[in-house]
Amino acid sequence: MDSDGLLIGIAAVFAGTTVLMVILAFVFQPFLLLFAAIFGAATYLLWYHASGRLTDRIRQTAADRSERRRASAAAQGPGDFEGFGPGRRAAGATGDRRFSEERRRRGRRRTENRRGGRGPRTDRNEPTAEEAYRALDLEPGADEDEVKAAYRERVKAVHPDTEAGDEEQFKRVNRAYERLKQ
Repeated sequence: MDSDGLLIGIAAVFAGTTVLMVILAFVFQPFLLLFAAIFGAATYLLWYHASGRLTDRIRQTAADRSERRRASAAAQGPGDFEGFGPGRRAAGATGDRRFSEERRRRGRRRTENRRGGRGPRTDRNEPTAEEAYRALDLEPGADEDEVKAAYRERVKAVHPDTEAGDEEQFKRVNRAYERLKQ
């Protein structure tokens, strides 16, 4: 059974429950009208979704928003900007060029850090690649499987819950593994 048929079936069951509750509310207890209203709303939403109208409305809303954004962007001048936050500037061509160069440089740095730790550290607590290899008792250039095996060994040895465990060593081993895993 496809999902639209299933949703229509569930909506029909909810509609029947709503009608039953309305009848029971008039016969026995008016408080049941509250539950009937909840089931009625659920019935409507299920039917709205199963008929495809909900999907159409969501798509239309998204298209309207993107159209408004395009119109807003076209109306702005080259130095105008909207919003707040880091990276937003109201600058001319030279400022924009400098900003894009800085972003490229940062992207290169991240890529280098992922490829074995070349490049400057971004965090002072983060070890260099050489320090990370030393913390895991590995030779520089070890492959991922060797790094993982060494990490598991070292963590077992220095885990704070063991007798010979040391919390600082444990943190150091974890930072080293995170550095080499990138």
